[in-house]
Amino acid sequence: MSRAFPPGPVDPAAGRAGRVGVSAFVLLAALTLWVTRAHGHLLPADAGLHAWSVAHRPAPAVAAARAVTDTGTGVIPYAALLLVGLYVGRTARQRCGLASALMVCLGAGQALRYAAMSVVARPRPPVGDWAAHASGWSFPSGHTTTAAMTAGLAIAALSLGGRRVSRLAICVIGLWGAAVGLSRVYLGVHWFTDVLAGWLLAAGWVCLVVRTYLRRAPAAGRGEA
Repeated sequence: MSRAFPPGPVDPAAGRAGRVGVSAFVLLAALTLWVTRAHGHLLPADAGLHAWSVAHRPAPAVAAARAVTDTGTGVIPYAALLLVGLYVGRTARQRCGLASALMVCLGAGQALRYAAMSVVARPRPPVGDWAAHASGWSFPSGHTTTAAMTAGLAIAALSLGGRRVSRLAICVIGLWGAAVGLSRVYLGVHWFTDVLAGWLLAAGWVCLVVRTYLRRAPAAGRGEA
């Protein structure tokens, strides 16, 4: 994904990725506008799902949710993309280039999320309901966005890199990305629409990255990353 290729014929897959990405960003913009204009910044599903989560917290479930949520931040997402890049690349140069590109894309996406969070400045749920540590504004969820972007970038690299990858592995990666977001609601540190916004932002960003790659890389060279 790191090699520069001369422009070629437009790939239909690039067009599809672009349309999905634009749709995700449009939905995110609509959701953001709804949240900022709603009374108390809460949408209908937020209070109900938060109340259910607070009322259904056996100790083993909380411990499991904390374990899942901890994988969505810090060095773990970057380490995961590093491993994906090293696996997909076929030479030392390709491995280093792809791993670096994936981590840069994640970092840029996180910067975009932080900017959106600072602009919206949505308060988190009441501190007394938290079952995990949290800091900063609430919308969109940082753990959710990071995990979803990591999962999306990993799936894209594995799918486009020419390596054989089982469907089970793709499903596990996708389920992990979703589980991190849901754990934030269950632990009471985010509203559900914070998580939904994180998923939309991640989908839009990953699709933009994929579209850019598909428009630059000819089909014959994609396996070379």
